[in-house]
Amino acid sequence: MRVKKNIFYNTVANWKNFKQRLIVEGLVIGVVAGAVAALYRFIIQQSDIFREQIYHYLKANGVSAVLGWFIFLFAGAYILGIMVKKEPSVSGSGIPQIKGLLSGQMRMNWIRVLLYKFTGGIIALGFGLSLGREGPSVQLGAAAAQGLSRMLGRIKVEEKYLITCGASAGLAAAFSAPLAGTIFALEELHKNFSPLVLVPAMAASMMAGFISHQFFGQAPLFDFGRLDPIPLKYYGYVFIMGIIIGALGVVFNLALVKTQDAYKKMSFLRLEQRPIIPILIAGILGFFLPQVLGGGNDLINSLDKIHYAAGFIIILAVIKLLFTVISYGSGVPGGIFLPMLVIGALVGDVYGTFIVKALSIDSSYVNNFIVLAMAGYFSAVVKAPITGAILITEMTGSFIHLLALTLISLTSYLTADLLNGQPIYDQLLDRLLIEKKKLKVLTGTDRKVLLEIPVCVGSELDGKKIKDVSLDPQCLLVSINRGTTEIIPRGHTRIYPGDYLVVLADYERAEEIRAKLMMMAEKLDARKR
Repeated sequence: MRVKKNIFYNTVANWKNFKQRLIVEGLVIGVVAGAVAALYRFIIQQSDIFREQIYHYLKANGVSAVLGWFIFLFAGAYILGIMVKKEPSVSGSGIPQIKGLLSGQMRMNWIRVLLYKFTGGIIALGFGLSLGREGPSVQLGAAAAQGLSRMLGRIKVEEKYLITCGASAGLAAAFSAPLAGTIFALEELHKNFSPLVLVPAMAASMMAGFISHQFFGQAPLFDFGRLDPIPLKYYGYVFIMGIIIGALGVVFNLALVKTQDAYKKMSFLRLEQRPIIPILIAGILGFFLPQVLGGGNDLINSLDKIHYAAGFIIILAVIKLLFTVISYGSGVPGGIFLPMLVIGALVGDVYGTFIVKALSIDSSYVNNFIVLAMAGYFSAVVKAPITGAILITEMTGSFIHLLALTLISLTSYLTADLLNGQPIYDQLLDRLLIEKKKLKVLTGTDRKVLLEIPVCVGSELDGKKIKDVSLDPQCLLVSINRGTTEIIPRGHTRIYPGDYLVVLADYERAEEIRAKLMMMAEKLDARKR
């Protein structure tokens, strides 16, 4: 215990060196987590190819071969169910679990997560469930980072930042999108743009992106060829699409949550039996509508090459949505990023085709609407508009539509907000925490975390001296980051808007203390209005 305390106090005392060390460790974690996520992505891609070959074989080889395939699917579904039952933290995308881990509300056995998430995700996506690789890649990257932290004997204060680096690297490798991986850590995992999180996460994402490019080349994930910028006179149609997409994003979130509830109400179906439903559906769809199987990035790329009828596109969108929520609701390992983007792209295709025919504009702009709809749908579902705009920019390899991406991301975000839509990963985390039997809360008096609290203009902390701020007695103000300057706080030190307060707190009370400080740092002071 004394050794841990000495390490902890040395870390606080050498705060500047600690931040520099995080950058170096972020680079190392980027290599490790990036390699894990890239290998995971590669195996899934090969599984998709193998699955297509299997269905070609089955169509040519009678009933006995088909019967054998469904028996195989049934066995795989049961194996998935056993995995989730043994290690509940690998269910779903894994992003809510990482958010809970970083906030101190959950814990993770990194070895079991690496084993079960990696294997279970390959089985689930290999069988064709409508799930994505990105959420599992985030959790795999975070688990690899936690493992490295434990091997190096890092304290909890440091481990939190290393886990963030691993999560960023996982997303960067999954989509070959290092900037999106970085912004995702800031906007979604931490919900503030802290320099202490930004720099090491960027280092990790950069290395993971480099490894991903080594594996898969430097071509963008979605290839729409040359895209001309959409004329400003058509921005009104982009705005209208943003409203439609925002409303559909709320529908998606509601459907996902209601499907989870429906599974729980099936008392005749044990936890380990739930994956049987989506996997058997996948087996049927593989013969009649293979386009909706798997993540769906090939379907997005096909929209530029194959001109589907509008009615068929609508059918694809509806079945993809239903199959996604059924797949995810069963609790198997898999994310919703890619299926979410597919649904957005299909809606954008229908909308763009309608605009082109109704207004007789250039048909090449349909691709623009597809790209914009993906960003808008992501922003409405996840409530992370900056990540959505940057992610789609990197995945398409084109910056010419950045202004339009910003417009639709904000429009869909505000529409979802007006309809009381909640961020999907926050909803899923809340549901995990409600299930008391599955909740594993970290304990131990030696566990400490560093919280970063951004001070807003006109808040209760704006202009106050440290001595006049009523801090919780169970926390300690370590430093104030003002731009590139680090200030050692004293009683007469004044707090200004834009400052980041670095506060030390017990792990168990971290969220309670964070909530109190965030209220003080964000709530407008009536006397300053």
